[in-house]
Amino acid sequence: MKLSAFITAHLKEILFEWDIFAKSLIPASENVPPLILRDHAREILIELMADIDTDQSPAQQKEKSEGQVAGEIDRSSAAAIHGALRQAIGFTLIQLTSEYRALRATVLRLWMPHMPPYTAETARDIIRFNEAIDQALAESVVTYSENADRTRDTFLAILGHDLRSPLFTLSLAADYLTRPAIGTTESRHMGARVARSTANMTAMINDLLEYARTQLGGRIPMTLEQADLRKICQAALDDAQAGHPGCPFKFDGSGDLGGVFDAPRLQQLFSNLLNNAVQYRSDTHPVTLAASGDAEAITVRVCNFGPLIPAESLQAIFDPMVQLSVEGKKGKGAPSSSMGLGLFIAREITEAHGGTITVESTEQAGTVFTVTLPRAKAAALTASSLIDPVGELRMA
Repeated sequence: MKLSAFITAHLKEILFEWDIFAKSLIPASENVPPLILRDHAREILIELMADIDTDQSPAQQKEKSEGQVAGEIDRSSAAAIHGALRQAIGFTLIQLTSEYRALRATVLRLWMPHMPPYTAETARDIIRFNEAIDQALAESVVTYSENADRTRDTFLAILGHDLRSPLFTLSLAADYLTRPAIGTTESRHMGARVARSTANMTAMINDLLEYARTQLGGRIPMTLEQADLRKICQAALDDAQAGHPGCPFKFDGSGDLGGVFDAPRLQQLFSNLLNNAVQYRSDTHPVTLAASGDAEAITVRVCNFGPLIPAESLQAIFDPMVQLSVEGKKGKGAPSSSMGLGLFIAREITEAHGGTITVESTEQAGTVFTVTLPRAKAAALTASSLIDPVGELRMA
């Protein structure tokens, strides 16, 4: 009996074994209805049979065997929907893949007594069945992972938003403690420390919210206006100095630094770079911020001397949730004040302005982050964009 005909004739038996295995994957205390456990199993098997019986060219077979099926994953397929639903009811990715392993073994085990004499057609059925199972598994894994990522990012967005209220209370308390007429010298010092910590936490939460926005398919809100980059850099430097009073800073500005920017966003960008530089600096050099403007672009460099960043770390330095790996000792407090989002947000803000950001780390020059903001791209952004009532930049 051909494999597709066998699956059709024994569909109930295969689905019954699917139910038994699915039940073994969840805690005994959870009473999940059979229809939820079975999910789209019937439809998956029907799609498998259709795949097995569909003619394919040698080129198509080669593509499928290598996992290079043309086009994107079909998110409306039974396997894709199954992956999303399995994530929704709490199955792990290992449990999801185990279902397909069990389905493969069950079908072949039940078919074996009915298998015709081994011929080229029998071998073809087995090969096509395995290819179809692998394709279905890939579709399930893609939608499972997408749902898991979306759930995580939604949680991060909610967490970041909800943390703002208690943080505002801490900020008010810090402001109260630092008033000259309140408390003692010691309490005012403590208030200043709370204020600095609150500022650091605010920056981290802002990074968290921006990260969640980008991962959920949004974009960083942008309001482009004429601004002076010298003032923006100085404001970022003042923030960094307030948060790190023991660190020496140096600022140098030259040339035409006027342009069309989102000033708060660029201040956030340079604050992130300065805070990163402070964490990995040595005790013998200041952290420097240098801005220069010419007819083509404005270039801003943030430099610190300290442990070098290995070449392999430079490749992933702007990826989210990545903390720097440096040669030798770690920077001053880096793990305690960084979630690995600051550089990712810096890149997103730079690219939203039509610019580029790069990094180099050498013994001679130190670690240098270079932000280049081309004037032509900034002008094009302004000319081809509409600012909506909530201030989000939308490309025409």
